Amino acid sequence: MKPSDMGILIVDDEASVRDALRKWFMLDGYRVDTAEDASRALQMLQDDSWDIVLLDIKMPGMDGLELQRRIKQIDKDIITIIITAFASVDTSIQAMKEGAFDYIIKPVDPDDMSHLIRNAVQQRRLLTENLKLRQQLEEVSVPDEIVGESPAIKQVMARVATVAQTDSTVMIRGESGTGKELIALAIHSHSNRRYFPMITINCGAYTEGLLESELFGHEKGAFTGAMYRRRGKLEMADKGTIFLDEIGNIGKKMQMDLLRVIESRQFTRLGGDKEVSVDFRIVSATNRDLEMAVKDGSFREDLYYRLNVFSINLPPLRERKSDISLIARFFMKKYSRSMNKNVTDISPETLDMLMKYNWPGNIRELRNVIERAMVSVQGSRIETGDLSFPFQPSLAPSGDEDLETVEKNHIKHILARSGGKVAQAAAILGISRLTLYNKIEKYKLKK
Repeated sequence: MKPSDMGILIVDDEASVRDALRKWFMLDGYRVDTAEDASRALQMLQDDSWDIVLLDIKMPGMDGLELQRRIKQIDKDIITIIITAFASVDTSIQAMKEGAFDYIIKPVDPDDMSHLIRNAVQQRRLLTENLKLRQQLEEVSVPDEIVGESPAIKQVMARVATVAQTDSTVMIRGESGTGKELIALAIHSHSNRRYFPMITINCGAYTEGLLESELFGHEKGAFTGAMYRRRGKLEMADKGTIFLDEIGNIGKKMQMDLLRVIESRQFTRLGGDKEVSVDFRIVSATNRDLEMAVKDGSFREDLYYRLNVFSINLPPLRERKSDISLIARFFMKKYSRSMNKNVTDISPETLDMLMKYNWPGNIRELRNVIERAMVSVQGSRIETGDLSFPFQPSLAPSGDEDLETVEKNHIKHILARSGGKVAQAAAILGISRLTLYNKIEKYKLKK
């Protein structure tokens, strides 16, 4: 923002003061005008936009204090600076309590005034930039990748809108690949915390010791290799949102530690003794049956109730088949741009194949299928020959199998396809290696 973009209005009943200030500011390149009283100033504020208003306290008719109140009603971000005689300093302080940026005492010193205006200009620029950032954030209220028109996804978004404006703890339930992190981001983006960060941590990607360090941070020397103090994810999420993905995978000690943090909003870094206070909202996600985990004793009942205040259940893709075409076209357009390809359509036969497939990996799997198709497609349309499924469609689950059987068979197939290479299989599945190791152990898929 250049000086000429900054408008200064001078309101004073003394012509000599108005003229002197006007000349000073015009020499510095500002857009400047003057008003001899509050009535004229209010008219000028209605007719044009002003960034900074300098106003005298003692004026005939409406005084400076009342004028400032009227200015703040017109635009609370306009910066007001009080010009006062020494005898009215107390009144100026009162004006500052009501929102004035600063005050300056007559007779006005040019150097003092220039310094004050430079500070005010910097403040106005920061306010303007902050307003622009807020407007941009308002425009990005829903993550682009939440696509769908089915009743199931509309119901999910209605629940997002209901809970977002509150500070309630939310648990997002759903199979792997259904878009739980996107829903968490939508909740955060609609909330009063949206101007602060949403910090994500995949609880299934860490051992318990590493997870403790990631969440709480550590002091220098807390353990071998701790060469400096490190802030944890909870501290980074202060005033924002912490998203705990795969919350069902945390161990008993971490469950107890997390419960204490939720209740007290305080914790200590590893190796430290100072309590750190934090203000955050918790959104968690799981594809595990936590009710069963509570019954078998592997998940604390008190933590379950603290996390499951408001629940959102994401439907699997096979239960919202009417959205498959929309989602597939969304990813087609996305990868067409990123790969610089002119692919504009998906053939009816290809869409029919996509509709018949059962999608055990849900939206994540559909995204991967479309990305692979975009790599191989030669023309302007995706054809059936461009598709490559982890399962052949004929081997897709029948739909009457339970979720764990579907997941077990899917992981078994991907491991076989990758020759038992866990890193490669994890990449195909879109999960961490530690998560895959846990599932291999769970389903007893070791050779």
